[in-house]
Amino acid sequence: MEAGSMNQDSTRKARVNVRRAEVMEQVEKEIQQHYQSELISHIRSAGNVYNLGHTEFFLAREFGFCNGVRRAIDIAYAARRVFPDRRIFLIGDIIHNPEVNRQLEEMGIRKLPWKQLDSSYDRIAPDDVVIIPAFGVPTPFMDALEEKGVQIVDTTCGDVMKVWKRVKNYAAMGITSIIHGKATHEETSATASRALGERGRGKYLVVYDLEDARILCDYIMGRGDREAFLKRFEGCCSPGFDPDRDLEEVGIANQTTMLKTETQTLQKMVKDAIVQRDGDDDNFYVFDTICGATQDRQDALYELLKNPLDVMFVVGGYNSSNTTHLVDIAREHVPTYFIESAECIKSIQYVDAFDTKTREVRRMTTEPVVQNLGKSLKVGITAGGPRPATPGGGASPPPSPLVSAPAVRDVIKQ
Repeated sequence: MEAGSMNQDSTRKARVNVRRAEVMEQVEKEIQQHYQSELISHIRSAGNVYNLGHTEFFLAREFGFCNGVRRAIDIAYAARRVFPDRRIFLIGDIIHNPEVNRQLEEMGIRKLPWKQLDSSYDRIAPDDVVIIPAFGVPTPFMDALEEKGVQIVDTTCGDVMKVWKRVKNYAAMGITSIIHGKATHEETSATASRALGERGRGKYLVVYDLEDARILCDYIMGRGDREAFLKRFEGCCSPGFDPDRDLEEVGIANQTTMLKTETQTLQKMVKDAIVQRDGDDDNFYVFDTICGATQDRQDALYELLKNPLDVMFVVGGYNSSNTTHLVDIAREHVPTYFIESAECIKSIQYVDAFDTKTREVRRMTTEPVVQNLGKSLKVGITAGGPRPATPGGGASPPPSPLVSAPAVRDVIKQ
């Protein structure tokens, strides 16, 4: 064994199970207090429909915490109780939900940057605790933390780790990973680092949308320009990526929160391009890594949109991939407003909503609401996250969504 490896093993701390029964009993009470809503529970029991005067509210069948998110928050809350006198740091956001992250900050959990290992990490000491968010972090971050000998509390979602296993297998087989995702998203950044493989020689290309996919497929079929291709995917591929060499064998993976229909279209486009080039699909590999809870939420929205809605509100963090895709789906069917909380509703006529194209909040007129004043108004509401599943190591949550419930409740009251 090399000296460097021995030194790293000597500083690495054993993982601690913070989800102990006695701890989780208290954590469960805190989470219920912070995130449960009696109004939303009542609406759930009434078939997800709520009448208030001339207004009828329709809630999506699925929203709130998924099991992976609930687990991450459970672990973060538990870590604070298990290590009451130690400094606790969190890399980036635990999830893309501003209320959850605010609660953790109020508990004294400090933030560390997730995009790069900067000087902030120099102040971390072996007695400190560092929480890994649900998205995971790139391998250099894990290596640095283990070398420092800090106590690592890992909340990485199990579905994300399944993607990592897939891209590491691709790397071991000499297959280039085509990752459907956003290169600047925490999860995709972490996945890309695993796609380099154990020896760091693996190859990957991050494809964000169908236009990226079209350019990729054109190149596979011999119709692309090398310089234009490399410029297009600058910062979205592995070091030294050579499209003439590294697109011979490709395997598809994806950020777990992407729009499933788009991922399926992308898979077919790449497969068809390989078949046209080679005559068969022997050099094409695919593994569906879309999170089941993500798909449940999208399916629930499509079901909700079957109602004759006048307007739709989507509640969630503006940097949430999950929520953004819900907005994309909804606005194809009905006027849609992307808001972070009920405070964004300024009056019956105006709302401060997030524009996903300009990436900024701007004041919008709620024309569908104004036009239906005094008449019957049908309002659809969903939020960025699926319903909770029963967490291990603690009491079972009630059969109502948690994380977004207070926000959705406040939207209805507003």
